[in-house]
Amino acid sequence: GICRPLHPVPTMPAPKNANETYCTFTLASDVTAGGLPSEEEIAKQLESSNDEDKKFALKACIMAMLGGEAMPRILMQVIRFCINSNDKQLKKLCMLYWEVVPKYQEAADGEPRKMLPEMLLVCNALMNDLTHPNEYVRGSMLRFLCKVKEEEILGPLMPSIKACLEHRHSYVRKNAALAIFHAHRLYGEALLPDAPEIMAAFLNNETDISARRNAFLMMLNEAEELAIQFLATHLDQVGEYGDGFLLLVLELTRRVCRRDPAQKSRFVRVLFQMLGSDSAAVSYEAAWTLVSLSSAPTAVRAAAVTYTHLLNSSQDNNVKLIVLERLEDLKAKHNKILQELLMDILRGLASPNPDICQKVLEVSMDIVTSRNVAEVVNVLKREVGKTTAADSNETSEAKGSQTYRALLVKAIHGCAVKFPHVAESVVDVLMDFLSFQDGSGMQVIILFRAIVEQYPELRPTILSKLINVVDEIASNPVMCVCLWILGEYCEESGNLTDAYDAIMEQLGEANFIIAPDEAAAEDEAAATAAPKMITKNVVLADGTYATQTVYSEAPKPEVSNMPNLRKMLVGGDVFLGTLVASSLTKMCLRAEDVGVAAATVKKWTVDSLLMMCAIVKVAEVTVNAQRSSLSDCTERMTLCCRALLDPKAKELLKPSLLNDGKATFATFLASLKQDDKKAGEDKDGDAAAGPTTQADDLIHFRQLRNMAVQGGDVDLDDGADLARATGYDNAGSLLESELSHVYPLSGFADPVYAEALVTVHDYDIVLEILVINRTPNTLSNLTVELSTMGDMKIVERPQAHTIGPLDQMTIRASIKVSSTETGHIFGTIVYEDSSTMEKGYINLNDIHMDIMDYIRPAFCTDEAFRSMWAEFEWENKVAIATSIEDLKVFLNHIVTSTNMTCLTPHDPKERGSFLAANLYARSVFGEDALVNVSVEKKDDNDGKLAGYIRIRSKTQGIALSLGDRITSVQRGLPDSN
Repeated sequence: GICRPLHPVPTMPAPKNANETYCTFTLASDVTAGGLPSEEEIAKQLESSNDEDKKFALKACIMAMLGGEAMPRILMQVIRFCINSNDKQLKKLCMLYWEVVPKYQEAADGEPRKMLPEMLLVCNALMNDLTHPNEYVRGSMLRFLCKVKEEEILGPLMPSIKACLEHRHSYVRKNAALAIFHAHRLYGEALLPDAPEIMAAFLNNETDISARRNAFLMMLNEAEELAIQFLATHLDQVGEYGDGFLLLVLELTRRVCRRDPAQKSRFVRVLFQMLGSDSAAVSYEAAWTLVSLSSAPTAVRAAAVTYTHLLNSSQDNNVKLIVLERLEDLKAKHNKILQELLMDILRGLASPNPDICQKVLEVSMDIVTSRNVAEVVNVLKREVGKTTAADSNETSEAKGSQTYRALLVKAIHGCAVKFPHVAESVVDVLMDFLSFQDGSGMQVIILFRAIVEQYPELRPTILSKLINVVDEIASNPVMCVCLWILGEYCEESGNLTDAYDAIMEQLGEANFIIAPDEAAAEDEAAATAAPKMITKNVVLADGTYATQTVYSEAPKPEVSNMPNLRKMLVGGDVFLGTLVASSLTKMCLRAEDVGVAAATVKKWTVDSLLMMCAIVKVAEVTVNAQRSSLSDCTERMTLCCRALLDPKAKELLKPSLLNDGKATFATFLASLKQDDKKAGEDKDGDAAAGPTTQADDLIHFRQLRNMAVQGGDVDLDDGADLARATGYDNAGSLLESELSHVYPLSGFADPVYAEALVTVHDYDIVLEILVINRTPNTLSNLTVELSTMGDMKIVERPQAHTIGPLDQMTIRASIKVSSTETGHIFGTIVYEDSSTMEKGYINLNDIHMDIMDYIRPAFCTDEAFRSMWAEFEWENKVAIATSIEDLKVFLNHIVTSTNMTCLTPHDPKERGSFLAANLYARSVFGEDALVNVSVEKKDDNDGKLAGYIRIRSKTQGIALSLGDRITSVQRGLPDSN
């Protein structure tokens, strides 16, 4: 017998329209709203004398052919009734139809294809339009010919296209140049052997900007040497040829110089000429081209000047950001050149956009030197003054005055730290910001704290000014730092007395508890100050009635004259109270050594003790967020009291209280300086890294290799070349990574075995499902039906397939992920046995998506971490239950297992029974994950670790998923095997 396949192998059907091979347009229309008409109806409507009916029928025909309908009868109808119409829209639809309609007859196997006879009539109609007296008809036809790819159609039209190069109207000439470029690119010498010479002559005589640009485009791609000759001949007039032409010249420059670097000298003049172009696009491209081709200081300086001019003259924020990125790239290799242009770069601070101002400061602060630091600081002080003097004007509002002010203060801080001689000049300007409650006040006080420690000669000036402005500080954290500075560094009798008097004046009486009648009076005043609504009926001017609602707001009560420090303590700020007690204690202890009278010291001591008692009392009766820290703060204030009352305690505690704080802070500043120095050295080391290969190493050229290698010898370089080409050097690890993401979906005993390789690309998950038919029968309509759980959506579902006996195939599916959260993929395989015609179902195993595929290590400052910790509302608390007995080993295990960054530095030499650390990571979707690890090694728990790991995030999914991950990995270290 004759063996035939159960199912015939499908053959590719002939294309129903020409756009199945290439698509050049999209037709948006509502003709399909009520369903497309049939071929007979379309043919009948095309015979109508009404142009609107013809348009509707032609649109419906185009839509049907794009959908796969053949419609062979319509071609002759269009030729008979639409091809000679003068209606512009109908002509355009005819062009779209010529683009879609099949132009060749179906050819048998091995025979050359033949063009339809009807296309001769079409070519005649196209030629008529190319000779039409209306220039716009000619131009639109030339534009259409740029989309035609059939040589049999383009060939007869070439004389008419060449004739259009001499038309009086520029619209026809520029489209004719594009049509010639298109034809020569497709068929070259066959259709237009003299096209480069024709276009060179056309270019020499052409005066229109667009036509000249199109002609030069053709020469650039088809006759490069002629384009270079034209450029050399007309070098002085290039600036008059328009932006489009100049951009093509830059493209020619890059192409030639990269292929032959010796040709750079031919283009240097034109590059420098284009740097001064009025067009931002041309000058930017010219600067970028110049830097990419040459690293000479003259070229880099000219490019940098162009960038700074664009930064200050452009109104587009996107242009400014792109230019700043280019300046930052130049800074890595040409730092000294940018130092000369620093003041021009700082002019970019005039932009109202805060992102641009931030980028300007990032670029500028790294190139500040001792020669220009004074001018830079003056610019920054002037900008700071603008934010304070004009907080209500439009510019400040647009920038976000608080954010911008914080950036400026940070920049001034950096200049003062690097260049001590300017520190004194910024003190007066920054002192006013201590009263601000945004982040700028905290930055200023931290700057003063560092200056006071590092520059003793500036201490008297700063301390006297801090004493004068302590009554204006309204921020609790700023007040804490200010009190610490006064308590640590007031070492002379004069400023010590002034500081103590200023603090006690701010504290007032030693009683911070508000009486009940005062509290009731305040509540009543607040209720009285609330706005009241009065509604009444009024008679309008025309005699009608209306209802009038009036909001009457009581006059604002006078601001309480209670000092800011006392107001903070009355509010129950326990931390601030502890700082007050510590500062007063240090002043009393130091007063004995600097010559303050004994009676005065005794009075200070008594007043300080009374104040501490009052602070503890108000802390006990006030309910606030710091209530949980009351016991620690009380213990601290008790220690201060003992230091003032007990002579033995004073003798033991006085050196620690007066000296250890400053010594520890000095060590902290030294470590910061060392870290900055090390980071700079690492950055310089990366920039000046040594060569990856030695100068005398052999260079292997694959194309010049001996043919014996291609005959079967082992090539030792192939693996390295492939690894470099793919960007992956460890093929073994790659295979291991792929195998770890292969999930079996069904069992070996099932009729169909399936396994999936899961590949995660940030927002996308690609499933490659291997399906093996383990039966001796053909399975038809085999479909893998997938479903997801979580924030995942299937965007490409697997299609139905037919699989032969004991055959296999790979089916792909694509899933979109929208958030960081644990997800599940599950599904079923449905198939039909061709021999028994029975349907079968196989339930697949679930695929559990690991959250670690989306988590990336990241870094943030301690201030940002605390801010996000207070802001995020979702928290997951995980109790520690582990067999690991070492604190740091446990912390490193958690950091490694969760793919996070530890923000808390730990000295490996330190040993203790308690450890606390903050971890931070960010998902590929931009979600922040915060983790706090608090672990303790208890002796009463057989040396086991105990504590909690707290996870906070803005969304619930990442908190729960990360908690599940920590719970699963915390029990012990992975097996080393």
